[in-house]
Amino acid sequence: MATEDKNRATAAAILPLVGGAANVASIAHCMTRLRLGLHDRSLVDDEALKALPAVMGVVEDDTYQIVLGPGTVARVTPEFEHLVEEGREAAPAPAAASTDSSAPAVSAVSAEELAAQGAAIKAQQKAKNTTPFKLFLRRIANIFVPLIPALIGCGIIAGLNGLLVNLEWLPAVTPALAAMASGFMALIAVFVGYNTAKEFGGTPILGGAVAAIIVFPGVANIDAFGQTLSPGQGGVLGALGAAVLAVYVEKWCRRWVPEALDVLVTPTLTVLISGLATIFGLMYVAGEISSAIGTFADWLLSNGGAGAGFVLGGLFLPLVMLGLHQALIPIHTTLIEQQGYTVLLPILAMAGAGQVGAAMAVYVRLPRNESIRRTIRSALPAGLLGVGEPLIYGVSLPLGRPFVTACVGGAFGGGFVGLFHQLGDTVGSTAIGPSGWALFPLLDGNHSLGSTLAIYAGGLLAGYVAGFLATYFFGFGKDLLTEFNVSQEPAPSTIAATGGTPRETTPGTRGGPDSGDTDPGSPEKAPVRV
Repeated sequence: MATEDKNRATAAAILPLVGGAANVASIAHCMTRLRLGLHDRSLVDDEALKALPAVMGVVEDDTYQIVLGPGTVARVTPEFEHLVEEGREAAPAPAAASTDSSAPAVSAVSAEELAAQGAAIKAQQKAKNTTPFKLFLRRIANIFVPLIPALIGCGIIAGLNGLLVNLEWLPAVTPALAAMASGFMALIAVFVGYNTAKEFGGTPILGGAVAAIIVFPGVANIDAFGQTLSPGQGGVLGALGAAVLAVYVEKWCRRWVPEALDVLVTPTLTVLISGLATIFGLMYVAGEISSAIGTFADWLLSNGGAGAGFVLGGLFLPLVMLGLHQALIPIHTTLIEQQGYTVLLPILAMAGAGQVGAAMAVYVRLPRNESIRRTIRSALPAGLLGVGEPLIYGVSLPLGRPFVTACVGGAFGGGFVGLFHQLGDTVGSTAIGPSGWALFPLLDGNHSLGSTLAIYAGGLLAGYVAGFLATYFFGFGKDLLTEFNVSQEPAPSTIAATGGTPRETTPGTRGGPDSGDTDPGSPEKAPVRV
């Protein structure tokens, strides 16, 4: 009951800070974030939201995203939905919080200013991410992200079952655990088809029905392209293509079939046409593509080793910034479906390790900026567990250079894991979503569990150390240190001069009465520090 009260209190604290129930257009959540569609963005009090104990950070994309962390967001979201439903009939949304332009200027650069710059950068990146290709990738992500909780749950059960089998413990229980771990993966194509049809504007159950053909055992009696089909051939990629085709067939039928016959003819033609195309075309083509993905991933790491891991680990954070990481979700899922784990995720997770190391270096290099150091202290535990948004958008990205040096840390961590793959020790993840320390329960490989855990832990350590050293020695120019390494507490003489009222003042930094600086929260004026 205490936990339920805490989640309800968190939801109740968030609601008025996003403009009230009347300002909320849509509610959803992913692994770590509460995603809100808002009618009026100006009604949101960003700073008050960030100050809430349960909030790790905020990110503005196509939706307004409040980072609550894994587990917490799944519990807070239902409470938030309930409060919104209750409040829809209440008073109109509150007015936007006003800003007192006569308030004294703050000259010391604080974590709040960094966060404003991070939000401005995010807004600028969002404008660049509205290309048709990136919008398509976002749709792909919307199909697979809802599957992540099941992938995680089944992946952890698979890992537990493997441990019990290796130890020869509880032999009567392991078959049941194997069934629990494998059941979802055996039917994942159906869920992909359902979500795909829903995302592309079709009838979800028809997308699932067409995708179910792929996993139906009876396809083993069918020959296509000179070979006998096998159940599951084409996997999630085949299900994705089949469901998209079903959506277009259904929409075509809706335009031409008379309304009196629609309920009978449209679903029949949708399943018939899409099903035939799936059996005698998509299953074969998607199967070849899926096999090529698995073969290429193994070849890349077996031959590229440390070099491939270095590049993958170093480029992942920029891919996230560009929105291109969403293209990797079906690749991860395909590898898990084929091999039982994805070898790419542990390498890409090293980007978070580099981010943590960079944040630690920023903490050390700015000993007098208590505001930024406080932000790092609060965000670091989440960063260790793989939730990197608070550190990225609140610290490294607006500072500029530390974001680059964080990528360097991720590159070294990825190179470490990639090297061991080349030497024959494969490290993979049985699910997607978590990273950092949260990925440990999902690790699997081709050798003992202890070896797999040790290699991944070594990669994290390499990422922490490389990110820290690169940031400590190369992450700050002289001007950057001068501007940011300032005390947020005024000297006693300053307090006396202002009549005993503490003010954050530092000569020579921006924001003073005569500096001519503009609002740091303005997307047009907030620069990236380099």
